[in-house]
Amino acid sequence: MRLTILGGGGFRVPLVYGALLGDHAEGRITHVTLFDLDERRLSAISRVLAELARGVPDAPVVRVTTDLDEAVYEADFIFSAIRVGGLHGRAADERIALDEGVLGQETVGAGGLAYGLRTLPVVTRIAQQIADLAPDAWVINFTNPAGMVTEAMSRILGDRVIGICDSPVGLGRRVARALNVDPRKVWLDYVGLNHLGWLRGVKVGGKDILPRLFEYDTLLGSFEEGRLFGLEWLRSLGAIPNEYLHYYYFNRETVRAYSEAKRTRGAYLLEQQEGFYREMEKSDTPALATWQRTLADREATYMAHNREAAGLGDRYEEDLESGGYEQVALSLMRAIARNERTTLILNVRNRQTLSVLDADAVIEVPCLVDASGAHPVSVDPLPGHAVGLVTSVKAVEREAMAAAESCSRAAAVKAFALHPLVDSVGVARRLLDNYMDEFAGLSYLR
Repeated sequence: MRLTILGGGGFRVPLVYGALLGDHAEGRITHVTLFDLDERRLSAISRVLAELARGVPDAPVVRVTTDLDEAVYEADFIFSAIRVGGLHGRAADERIALDEGVLGQETVGAGGLAYGLRTLPVVTRIAQQIADLAPDAWVINFTNPAGMVTEAMSRILGDRVIGICDSPVGLGRRVARALNVDPRKVWLDYVGLNHLGWLRGVKVGGKDILPRLFEYDTLLGSFEEGRLFGLEWLRSLGAIPNEYLHYYYFNRETVRAYSEAKRTRGAYLLEQQEGFYREMEKSDTPALATWQRTLADREATYMAHNREAAGLGDRYEEDLESGGYEQVALSLMRAIARNERTTLILNVRNRQTLSVLDADAVIEVPCLVDASGAHPVSVDPLPGHAVGLVTSVKAVEREAMAAAESCSRAAAVKAFALHPLVDSVGVARRLLDNYMDEFAGLSYLR
């Protein structure tokens, strides 16, 4: 089996390759192609992979290329993890939004919209190339904003593109640990959009044990989301929100924390990543050790501004546990390639799952996965407070997709103005003007 990774010079690629190294069964991935436009990054990451593979006799063969056609041709699986504009773009997304007093996070709010508007034309072209050159390939999308990008690609690739995210996996694992149950033996009742979902139940043997979590302060406050959102608010919701909902529920506090910080998350990652890739240009740099050290620092500082807004300190050690999106990707590939039926929380087309959205809307829900793909399971209707957020954010995503398809500046302004975290049409217009001044990749809007 052949896997192509788009964005193959990305910092987290070794996590995916490391997961593949542990798979020795028949039908496993035997060849990995790394595609990236940046040869320096490709060189650095391929060195890390070589050290990871040392001593593993059946390690997947790795090759690198900057030619997209060559990368996707004859691929069985294609993992998309590109970043249009790079980390320079992410830092600018955040800065421009904060200058207008609104959130500029990578996938949420104005920053996420700017990132999406740059990315949608690119992934649409990629999807068409895949359809032409590798029509039988399965595409696993991790490119952010993952829900919007997956939906745009699905208009060309249909159900052969599936979006993944590690946030629901991490949330489920932390809640299961708090309830003292094995995360592998629970059914998670989780529903929403990417980075906009709620855990509403944790079932073991058909019995929901999540209510037990709300009975005891010590349990509810023992994991990241309990500390982040506060016990009173979680009890009011009767559910555990995805950590990204902190940007909605505590928007003023988060924007203030971002604004007062010495640097944004994007600026921090830009500096950190530049340091890593620069260090990797030296032939005597220990590649794997350098990557592992950089990764540990990256994970420890994840969502630091949100924890600051909530008055929290550093992340707890148990919340730094790995096993995120790379394990989801591996499980997904195994289920499809070998018909190893499993259940995963994925981003797929809605079909009839949520009545408040149309069949083609990409949602994030538990899915049954087999050789024929991912199939969303039936879930209970969304509560009223969730319906409002889900439908409004999906409307924003649709306006952004319409803007990318029609090259319409008016549609792009509408997307910004309708977002729940942008509070003014005037601000929306200025945001788009400033983003267009910053990014040549938005020059298609007119």
